[in-house]
Amino acid sequence: MSTEKLLGDYFEYGKTLVASGAKGIRCGSESYLEGRPLSAALSESARASLPFAALGIGAGLLQAFSGKRSHRVTRSLAAGFAGATIGFLAAFSWKTRDLAGSMAQDAMKNISTVRDAHWLENHPIDYA
Repeated sequence: MSTEKLLGDYFEYGKTLVASGAKGIRCGSESYLEGRPLSAALSESARASLPFAALGIGAGLLQAFSGKRSHRVTRSLAAGFAGATIGFLAAFSWKTRDLAGSMAQDAMKNISTVRDAHWLENHPIDYA
């Protein structure tokens, strides 16, 4: 078998895996959302994550009360921004974990089906 044919086969198999994974992600999100739009679910999770961002700002700004006076404003703003980012991302990830799990589960199910079909294609079972 030539190298070009082999690479072409691997490329086609990779495209098939990616397509089946994407289809699984779509199916997983549709089954979890049950007809609701994805944007509504994500914006709801983002709104629920805002209080945690505020807590992160507060935690970041606490360093302003440290004994050092040099660059206190700049460091306080940077720490507040970092705290807000970490707080928001942590809460948003937690709020959307069920959706992400459903999407990943269906994607892996579809990818496993394609991998099994590919294996059987390359290793046919002869019962006779």
